[in-house]
Amino acid sequence: MPSPKILLIEDDPNLGFLLHENLEMQGFAVTLCADGEQGWAAYQREPFDLCLVDIMLPKKDGFTLAREIRKKNEALPIIFLTAKSLKDDRLEGFKIGGDDYIIKPFSLEELVLRMQAVLKRTKAAAPNSKAKHVFTIGKYIFDDERQSLQLGHHRQKLTSKESELLKLLCLHINDILEREMALKLVWGKDSYFNGRSMDVFISKLRKYLQEDENLEIMNVHGKGFKLVVR
Repeated sequence: MPSPKILLIEDDPNLGFLLHENLEMQGFAVTLCADGEQGWAAYQREPFDLCLVDIMLPKKDGFTLAREIRKKNEALPIIFLTAKSLKDDRLEGFKIGGDDYIIKPFSLEELVLRMQAVLKRTKAAAPNSKAKHVFTIGKYIFDDERQSLQLGHHRQKLTSKESELLKLLCLHINDILEREMALKLVWGKDSYFNGRSMDVFISKLRKYLQEDENLEIMNVHGKGFKLVVR
């Protein structure tokens, strides 16, 4: 298999060098950029499998860069690297569409494990003719392989997490999707910050489905969520 292509944007030259060298030793193909403008130019030149983005970057900060990437590609995994540990900063990262948020200092082992977890979640599984990939939800057609939600001629592209979460809701339609299970399956871990991130994604899915008044994603207090089709 080809090495996963990683776009690493880190302005600290020492940390950037260490991450670049060590990640390549771990089997990744890494492109290192020292500021947000270089990162944006690299993103436009070639495709990547995952972006590692420092937040406090010169010329273009990491959140701004991530927003620009998300406008072009809603599915590309983004992991934020930062020394900022404030809750609001973490939530902002998840609202933008970040897949993970790692606070400095961190161990290389932790970073690699998180990268592998994100890549595993976002890579399409091998084709399986028995697996169901297209769901009819009221007036909508949801295709989890194409990560799309279609209503008439309008097609909404979904991020990887939006698609995974909506598929779980579809598989439990009119039944409770337990919050803990969804967090572990989609985010890999049941934690406070992952839980807040999931709430943001649930809000996004509600917005996407709002054109059909017979659909509702309900909160089930103390348990989870339920996709109700009337």
